[in-house]
Amino acid sequence: MTEENPAADYLARHWQPGSSGLQQKVDELLALAHGGSGNQELYRDMLLSILRMAQADRNRWDAKIMRQTIKELEAAFARLEQFKRRRKVTVFGSARTPLDCALYRLAQQVGNLLADNDYMAITGGGGGIMEAVHSGAGLDNSLSFNITLPFEQKPNRVVAGTQHDLPFRFFFLRKLFLVKEADALILCPGGFGTLDETLEILTLIQTGKSPIVPVILLDEPGGCYWSALLEFFQQQLLGEGYILASDLNLLQLADSPEQAMQLIKGFYHNYHSSRWYQDHYQIRLNRPLSARALEYINEAFADICSAGGFTQQVDPVAAADDPELQHLTRLCFALNARAQGRLRALLDEVNKPENLEQ
Repeated sequence: MTEENPAADYLARHWQPGSSGLQQKVDELLALAHGGSGNQELYRDMLLSILRMAQADRNRWDAKIMRQTIKELEAAFARLEQFKRRRKVTVFGSARTPLDCALYRLAQQVGNLLADNDYMAITGGGGGIMEAVHSGAGLDNSLSFNITLPFEQKPNRVVAGTQHDLPFRFFFLRKLFLVKEADALILCPGGFGTLDETLEILTLIQTGKSPIVPVILLDEPGGCYWSALLEFFQQQLLGEGYILASDLNLLQLADSPEQAMQLIKGFYHNYHSSRWYQDHYQIRLNRPLSARALEYINEAFADICSAGGFTQQVDPVAAADDPELQHLTRLCFALNARAQGRLRALLDEVNKPENLEQ
């Protein structure tokens, strides 16, 4: 074993594809940490990835990125565990919106309505629109995913110094959690950052990398910030064939906080959540659809099925799902993953009160 790098020497002697030397040591460590975890294989793969990087001894910057990424992920997962079952709405908008601006007051109303309806308000944690939302929601209903910058961005006065503020050094991790934790997204006018987040959210949902949730473009009455962007989408993106007409279903316009809140509540009227299971897409429903509605869906939305049609499962499922969700009805089908805009239209259909079993 060399004095310069004993760990690398150990890896060189023990790391061989298919051999059990180092893998056995990893398994022993995991057994000490949490021997009965059902996630043991996942943790094992993570540790082996780190050890492979140590064996290759990559440059220091790569190692720092990996270390910081793991630390921030673990810290965020631990902090968010206490809010796991609460519905949350992420609100985006400019950090530079002044307190005496109509948009600031509008964002305060958004926060207030979210809290009144038992939603937590997530923002990037800065000033402007973000501070306004948290001011309206109050600390107990606020979460801040802040970014460490050498200028401008500091935790706003509502969340600063509290357990409700999670700081991130990497934009990509912060953006991951702003979207991952959101049951809906409200976008208010802003600068490059807001537009970047808007387009990334649309890309993630359009490509099926992120679950469909309400994406609401909110402006004050008579405002043209989002309508101008939608006109660009219509003329340049749709007009040139860069997107499908159905992709525009992924967006909804609102000109008041009350309208935005109604759009969110309407989305979850009967729709609960969704997931992939054994190559089929399952839409969890609070109540079953009527036979007539199911027949209509099989006719009107056949184009989004890659094979077969829609079936409804009303009996409790086995342990293939979270225990608290097993009682929910499921609409099951083989989804064409490119049809996210049409899938969004289907969710509107399953939410119509007249389509529910009486």
